[in-house]
Amino acid sequence: MLKSIKILFFVTLLFANFALQAAQILVPMDNSQRNHLKAYGIAYYVLTYDIEVSWLLNYRGGSFMFEYQPEFEQELMVRGVSHQVIADVQAAGILREIADPEVNMEEVRLHKVPRIAVYTPPNSLPWDDAVTLALTYAEIPYDEVYDDEVLAGVLPMYDWLHLHHEDFTGQFGKFWFAFRNADWYKEDVRLAEETARRHGFSQVAHLKLAVAKGIRDFVLGGGYMFAMCSAPESIDIALAAEGVDILHEVYNGTPPDPNAQEKLDFSRTFAFENFRIVTDPSIYEKSNIDVPKTGRNQATDFFTLFEFSAKWDPIPTMLTQNHERVVKGFMGQTTAFRREVVKPTVTIMGENRSKDETRYLHGTLGNGTFTFLGGHDPEDYRHHVGDPPTDLDLFPNSPGYRLILNNVLFPAAKQEPLKTMNQ
Repeated sequence: MLKSIKILFFVTLLFANFALQAAQILVPMDNSQRNHLKAYGIAYYVLTYDIEVSWLLNYRGGSFMFEYQPEFEQELMVRGVSHQVIADVQAAGILREIADPEVNMEEVRLHKVPRIAVYTPPNSLPWDDAVTLALTYAEIPYDEVYDDEVLAGVLPMYDWLHLHHEDFTGQFGKFWFAFRNADWYKEDVRLAEETARRHGFSQVAHLKLAVAKGIRDFVLGGGYMFAMCSAPESIDIALAAEGVDILHEVYNGTPPDPNAQEKLDFSRTFAFENFRIVTDPSIYEKSNIDVPKTGRNQATDFFTLFEFSAKWDPIPTMLTQNHERVVKGFMGQTTAFRREVVKPTVTIMGENRSKDETRYLHGTLGNGTFTFLGGHDPEDYRHHVGDPPTDLDLFPNSPGYRLILNNVLFPAAKQEPLKTMNQ
């Protein structure tokens, strides 16, 4: 009898050990997840071990699954990320469910560590950047680059580039009217003018145009670019206005070309066309790309994420993975994009139909892609200059911040599903 018990105990241990070795970890991304944002950092962490991660599109909010290793489970517990250890047979059942042609789900394999760069000024400015906050909170490393690095040609070293809340038009964010006497504004102008002279440009607008063209070349060559707030609007204005003076004399000492509007070339832009520029320095807006901020009500300001076919449109499906389909709106220098100026070739992924405004766009250019998200900070509705940065420990399940981190992991996907949308 004792011998039989020992044999049974040994067999049980053997099977338990085998099950553990042949197990998978499932990181659910539905409302059961304690910390959605750090879950993206876990996916990045697993990729650093040269182990692929399955991104299960539309399965429980866009869950992640990967092979079990003790260090992975330990890291999940340290970071407070909800997870389940499941047997291979259970994982196979999930994949069979996802593969069913009748369900709107798909498995995308993340197979490499994306090389990430953030275009951000080296000088300190009185506002934070949501993407750097998200990357830091999720523990995803990135390099900082700015004008010197872009002009030196470093961008091809990276897979993914985020544009800080930059003004590529040379109008210094159109902060002149309200902040021209502020120390931070004067220092920002001084450093930009110094950089322009160092690179042989007569004015900052020419420097920023060269940088914008360098970023466009990065995308044309196969790079992935993500931009928020003023960057999507200002980079398209700068590209459309190449060779045209659109600046008021407070910025460059000369009046703007009276025919500047008629000389804009929209064939050079990423996402917008037929927009009208605003040259008056006392008006905060740069163009009519941005939807007016007046009359906005935080209690009723939302946008809806579109649902795409996971099997036929994996790119927008990846970029819209979330546990909520309706996302709180948030303001910024550029809050939302007027629908009528969005190019028909651009995919709208999120909108507020009642206001006829789009908030979340995606498109292709050459061999690369770009994604634009309106607003400054998903968890700070009306972020003012000088406000403290958002504490993401208070918002670990933020649907708006999830959109940012979807974009961070997007370049890690194998290329096969990416070809589907471009065909």
